[in-house]
Amino acid sequence: MENIVKTKLKNGQKTIGAFLQTLSPVAAEILSQCGFDWLIVDLEHAPGDFANLQQQLQAMNGSDAVPFARAPWNDEVAIKRILDTGVMGVLVPYVNTRAEAEAAVAACKYPPQGIRGVAGSPRAAGYTGNAMPYLQSANAETIVMVAVETTEAVRNLDEILQVEDLDGIFIGPMDLASSMGHLGNPAHPEAQEQIAIIERKVLASDKFLGTVAGTREKARECFEKGYQWLVVMQDGATLLTAGKNIVAELRDS
Repeated sequence: MENIVKTKLKNGQKTIGAFLQTLSPVAAEILSQCGFDWLIVDLEHAPGDFANLQQQLQAMNGSDAVPFARAPWNDEVAIKRILDTGVMGVLVPYVNTRAEAEAAVAACKYPPQGIRGVAGSPRAAGYTGNAMPYLQSANAETIVMVAVETTEAVRNLDEILQVEDLDGIFIGPMDLASSMGHLGNPAHPEAQEQIAIIERKVLASDKFLGTVAGTREKARECFEKGYQWLVVMQDGATLLTAGKNIVAELRDS
């Protein structure tokens, strides 16, 4: 198990990827051929399950896109099952304290570093065909990210950043703004102030920083600040935008 995205991040390189939210193996297969560094299957806001996650990973097989997944919650059982499908990175949502960040890391690591259940039979270990090499390398190669998306998390960020084996911080701008009373409005000045605090602290740490960047201009701005991990599209949302644009252009003509 060699995680080329983790190597890139440790070398200070910038990476881009896309959310997979439509549950479609076909969409996963198509996007895996586009040149993204990674693709992240969303189990928090999309209605997929672990079996569907595995099908999407199978569709990506043979491509250079490294598979990630966003967990439905900071739950050790869910994270174990996600990792057993063969993802190489996990984004854990709604982490607000150091203890919660430590729990997320522990769920992703085999003993003695963590509490992940050990089995050589799942897809991640090649259905026993690659069991020991996988078990021996998984702790070092798996990326663990936590989402900072509340004012409580921002207040506790210094302690969260001290968690060993935590690789990255993901800013959830919509949830962060909403936790401040600005529902669905991350552009609000108060939300932007909190985002600036997160950026300053994470970029001064040994963790990488990630978020969602819906436009080229936003991605360029984030990369210039020092972000290394950007979601630059979502399969469903991008299809909707493309369809609307085509319809509008043709109706106008």
